[in-house]
Amino acid sequence: MQNQKEKVALGSIAASGGLMIAKGVVGALTGSLAILSEAAHSLIDLGATVMTYFAVRISGKPADEEHHYGHGKVESITALAETALLFVLSGVVIWEAAHRLIGGQGQVVEATIAAFAVIVVSVVVDFFRARLLYRVASETASEALEADALHFGSDMWSSIAVLIGLGGVVLGFQWADSAAALVVALFVCMAGWRLGRRTIETLTDTAPAGSADMVRRIAARVRGVVAVDGVRVRPVGDKLFVEVVAAVSRALPLDRVEALKTHVAEAIRAEMPRAEVGVTTAPRALDNETVQERVMVIARNMALAVHHVTVHDIGGQLSVSLDLEVDRKLALGAAHDIADQLEAALREELGPDVEVETHIEPLQPPEAAGRDAPPERVRAVEIALAETAAEAGMIGDVHNVRVRETDEGEIVNFHCRVDPVLSVQSVHEKVDEVERSLRSRSPAIKRVIGHAEPRAGHGTATR
Repeated sequence: MQNQKEKVALGSIAASGGLMIAKGVVGALTGSLAILSEAAHSLIDLGATVMTYFAVRISGKPADEEHHYGHGKVESITALAETALLFVLSGVVIWEAAHRLIGGQGQVVEATIAAFAVIVVSVVVDFFRARLLYRVASETASEALEADALHFGSDMWSSIAVLIGLGGVVLGFQWADSAAALVVALFVCMAGWRLGRRTIETLTDTAPAGSADMVRRIAARVRGVVAVDGVRVRPVGDKLFVEVVAAVSRALPLDRVEALKTHVAEAIRAEMPRAEVGVTTAPRALDNETVQERVMVIARNMALAVHHVTVHDIGGQLSVSLDLEVDRKLALGAAHDIADQLEAALREELGPDVEVETHIEPLQPPEAAGRDAPPERVRAVEIALAETAAEAGMIGDVHNVRVRETDEGEIVNFHCRVDPVLSVQSVHEKVDEVERSLRSRSPAIKRVIGHAEPRAGHGTATR
């Protein structure tokens, strides 16, 4: 794409140079102000296309430490400089044409065959160059090439005006040449105004019409986005830098939030290929949040580990109980202060009348050293597990028993099978009963972890 832009810019340099020389020579020979103004227009076009060539080369460089958004604005600066040149040319032509018309003086204009020929060739060249430049500018979103297209487009229409002026000279109206020059200046001013307005909009980060609304609609369609709080779009060269602030449920875990941000960016890029998208999420409390979710959010925001959150409605009063895990080496007074802070935060969230009870537990170390127990010890635990499972009922086929010895006591893991139609609650209670019974038989066992599986290979296991 970058090579295509540079090739088109080089072609414009050749076309502008050739037309400038031809118009300059014929204008000087015929004394036509219209043709001379066209030659001056082509001279400016030549300078502008040279600027465009270097601009598209620089704008294609990637972002660096000094230019975080790339070098695309170089094209906008070049286009603004071309706009200034267009207005300077228009001023000179208008001044000279007005002097000739008002003063009734001026050089006699000769409408020669060469004059007609060079203008006709100019119209043809300008037409095809403008079409090519518009097409490539549209494909590459290049403001500099679009500026060149405007130059060649205005050249074409002003050249047609010169042809009409030369026709008037042939009919004996010498003033027609100066009038045609004024028309040329008018076309140049119009082209300069259009180009200047768009360039200034780009330099002042004016978002393309409708782009923000489009981004908002796309982001709002992504599942998990509660609302779109803000959208900013700024064009830089052939890219659109898009910033989106999306509101999401505050109960979502961080990995889900990151995945959602990726989905929003991908959805925007799918419909706006030029977009470089940045997504920021804002947590939002939803009306359908459960009390358990609200409790977990508050604990997570306080960097606290909680589990076994239980919520009850006791005679119209909300009651919340939970297990709070803290550093096992922490003094009880400090641990109780943490619990008080958590309870205060929950009352602020759920209301001052809520009843909150916290059970403080030692947080398990991230990595505890251990070793496998001797085979005879594992066998003894297997027998004890089978007996307690038989006493509890519903639990059968105890297998995959593992016993690990740690500095704080034994850790027992086992699998068992139950009827797949039983509820999770009932299975959980029975497994807990087995665990408690095993610990009562063997005080050396610190923790028991049972894994219940449905009989006959049914679905996912439950605990």
